[in-house]
Amino acid sequence: MKNLNEHARFSRYEESFLWLRDAGDAIPTYNITEPKIPLRLNEQRNLFKLFQNDVGLLACQYAAGIQLKLLQNEIDVNYGAIYENLVAQELNCHGFAGEDRGLYYFNNKKLGELDFVLEQNGKVIPVEVKSGKAYDRHNALNNVLENESYCINNAYVLCNGNVATVGQRTYLPIYMLMFIQKHPTAEKQIYKLDLSGI
Repeated sequence: MKNLNEHARFSRYEESFLWLRDAGDAIPTYNITEPKIPLRLNEQRNLFKLFQNDVGLLACQYAAGIQLKLLQNEIDVNYGAIYENLVAQELNCHGFAGEDRGLYYFNNKKLGELDFVLEQNGKVIPVEVKSGKAYDRHNALNNVLENESYCINNAYVLCNGNVATVGQRTYLPIYMLMFIQKHPTAEKQIYKLDLSGI
């Protein structure tokens, strides 16, 4: 709210933010006080980030020429904001935001900031989004995983690397975000394909 006016009150602008959400233009992501279940009880309604609901429209709002640089995969572009917006958009589509809710993130002065915090099958799953080469550096995620009071067993790091599991962290290429579902299928489910018609 400081960017709007240092003397502004949240109640004055709240309806505008809700209108953007209800119009389908923005995805609110609310800060939580603790990454504990249920996340909704730890939500801070007056501390949030807004992501655009269409990453293509987001790219169009950037400075002239950025779209071509993105398509040509130029290395001097900071992809961090685009990756985060993409993740917010996809998680929203997978039902993590709910019908009238938003997504969640965690920001604590002592521990750091987690990009997203999900509630999946009764467990808290932190999600970090990394666009650079140093995707294995994530101090806030390490701090939260080491905090025994949070009881977090798994975390996702979406990055440009390959699939890997290191301790409690699962590193996934950014495109594998499509497999993070609110209600994943059972692990021992067997799929049989009928290829007789081919």
